[in-house]
Amino acid sequence: MNSAPRTAVLHRMVMPGHTCPYGLKARHLLRKQGYAVEDHHLTTREETDRFKAEHGVATTPQIFIDGQRIGGHDDLRRYFGLMVADPAATSYRPVIALFAMTALMALAAGYAADGMIMPMRVIEWFIAFSMCVLALLKLQDVDKFATMFLNYDLLAMRWVPYGRIYPFAEGLAGVLMVAGALRWLSIPIALFIGTVGAVSVFKAVYLDRRELKCACVGGSSNVPLGFISLTENLMMVGMALWMLWGTSV
Repeated sequence: MNSAPRTAVLHRMVMPGHTCPYGLKARHLLRKQGYAVEDHHLTTREETDRFKAEHGVATTPQIFIDGQRIGGHDDLRRYFGLMVADPAATSYRPVIALFAMTALMALAAGYAADGMIMPMRVIEWFIAFSMCVLALLKLQDVDKFATMFLNYDLLAMRWVPYGRIYPFAEGLAGVLMVAGALRWLSIPIALFIGTVGAVSVFKAVYLDRRELKCACVGGSSNVPLGFISLTENLMMVGMALWMLWGTSV
């Protein structure tokens, strides 16, 4: 009985200044599926263009199995019945990952500071860390965020510069809340931007029934505007009110 693995032929770009990442992913996937790989390198731009013209394809890598051209990396995943991500599809994954990490950061900070987990302090740090990280994502490309923000924020629609101010205000309030400093400044900032944001999201999603992408994690996200976006703003409002109550007691 012949137990030799099936063979796949892979043509991928391996140049001095560029190694195609999808070629490496295709080779890994083929080996993971039990294939022996004939790995052919396209080492120059001329060689790559000649290969694409010969096979009538627009991209590399290209995979062949049993003499049949399968296509590129995504086509190979489909061939094996694996999921192929749609880059245009909406997803809550970025926000879920962010909140999961800031929750772990808050737990770690709480344990480091107190030697135990104090629930209210951890919740405070969780919200403050979340504000800082959300601001960081927006600050990567302020103009792109501000442009996306204009689609639904009521204040930004009336006063365009607010979209550029927002991530700086959110970041400042978050840092001050982590430090527990200058509450006279952090509380009104968080209360103001959180309230305006919550009203804006509620109107856009639940009253106007608009299907929009949220700018909450920056201007390039595919996070749908909705419950999580509203929760982000309500967390800021809740944190501000909690700190205001703590200051007055």
